[in-house]
Amino acid sequence: MEHTSSRTTEDGASGQSGERSWTNPLLDPRDLRMPRIAGPSSLVIFGVTGDLAKKKLLPAVYDLSNRGLLPASFGLIGFGRRDWSADQFAAFAEENVRAHSRTPFNEATWRHLAEGMRFVKGDFDDADAFRRLSRTVSELDRDRGTRGNHAFYMSIPPKAFPVVAEQLAASGLSKSAPGAWKRVIIEKPFGHDLESARELDRVVGEVFEPDSVFRIDHYLGKETVQNIMALRFANTMFEPVWNANYVSHVQITMAEDIGIGGRAGYYDGIGAARDVIQNHLLQLMALTAMEEPVSFDAADLTAEKTKVLSAVRLPKDLGAHTARGQYAAGWQGSQPVIGYLQEDGIDPSSTTETYAAIRLDVDTRRWAGVPFYLRTGKRLGKRTSEIAVVFKRAPHLPFDATATRELGANAVVIRVQPDEGVTLRFGAKTPGSAMEVRDVNMDFSYGRSFTEASPEAYERLILDVLLGDPPLFPTSGEVDLSWKILDPIEEYWSGQGQPEPYRAGTWGPAQADRMLAADGHHWRMP
Repeated sequence: MEHTSSRTTEDGASGQSGERSWTNPLLDPRDLRMPRIAGPSSLVIFGVTGDLAKKKLLPAVYDLSNRGLLPASFGLIGFGRRDWSADQFAAFAEENVRAHSRTPFNEATWRHLAEGMRFVKGDFDDADAFRRLSRTVSELDRDRGTRGNHAFYMSIPPKAFPVVAEQLAASGLSKSAPGAWKRVIIEKPFGHDLESARELDRVVGEVFEPDSVFRIDHYLGKETVQNIMALRFANTMFEPVWNANYVSHVQITMAEDIGIGGRAGYYDGIGAARDVIQNHLLQLMALTAMEEPVSFDAADLTAEKTKVLSAVRLPKDLGAHTARGQYAAGWQGSQPVIGYLQEDGIDPSSTTETYAAIRLDVDTRRWAGVPFYLRTGKRLGKRTSEIAVVFKRAPHLPFDATATRELGANAVVIRVQPDEGVTLRFGAKTPGSAMEVRDVNMDFSYGRSFTEASPEAYERLILDVLLGDPPLFPTSGEVDLSWKILDPIEEYWSGQGQPEPYRAGTWGPAQADRMLAADGHHWRMP
């Protein structure tokens, strides 16, 4: 069936570049039991043999199909250097779907999906390959009924974005026929600084309309990240205290217990801050700090996030309020691991950081004087991502000091991954005759509270692209503001030589602890 893919005007045309709106006449928009289903379309994946495609994109497409969210007239095209037939590509996709999909493997679902699979061999600078791609796209329009609606997913190194965009333009693949759409999906990082981001935006903007460019930040597709808005704006118990009158500071952490693996070619020279803080953590900060939007439409959400990013102020002393480190040899659990400089493909004199922590302030009335601490790193104590809103201590405690020696600060902790959920930390009296107060937790977990498993982030994001629904995708303005925040820090770090080493399996360099201690705080243990 054909379902609504975007808001419609009175004559039934979509508000986006004259694209057709797919409408189910039997669907009442107030009925939330029936999900939105993409209209006829195809997805072209550049870099389809890479890890992202194998572990995330191909399984996400299958899971969407298995959940009934893709139309019968759907096609999937892989583009790569392998000399594969459509059947060989389908066999490759099936292997990875069986290994990584979230939903059970269904033979009937797979057979139908595989019938719409095609493969195009070629390099990114091969004009003939893109002409073959154009013919393959037209073939899907004819044989699968995709009706000229095609999304191009760039699961490729950032330096290849411009050449692929130019090839799409030269082959006519970027232009939409009347009543149809073409969209491009770009993986982060979007540039490596403000200047390169603007140049990339210019190149892509010459090929695709602005509302046809989707910049993927997979963190924004996670259920827990979207739950930040529900937590804040659907409950009266949180919003009144979500401000500088009550909040002491905010900690946003993304920690990994793995090293760089086989990503030396990508990671060295990029580093932890560009890889994670510029996109994931600044987006989480914007959602945590923003004012209530007029609605959850893309324009209204973007307006509030942009206000936060525009109001960010860097600390005057970057040496005291930033920290960077590089993991050294140590133990990860019970296994000995090597240091970053000993990893394959890494220059022994590399100054790339694998740990980064920064303090930022938001110059608004709501957040005046509340520091936001952002940290990320590899080879840390455990894999976790969380937002901790830490509250001020009560102004008066009518207890003896010994009665509250184990009482910390109240906190709301939003767990993004793993074990997605929310924890409230507060003080409670211990059992017994003595008046002794210590920290306890009240916990909400998605896995225990809902019978339906949360979809993978890439499922939600791919479906949103096919629907033309952009609320979860950062705009070029947000990307520019993020680079304006990070560029001065990166420039300062570039003159500081080698990052401070930290032993693998620990929680980062000593400078990160000193950074918070100077403000009277300490990192919480996730």
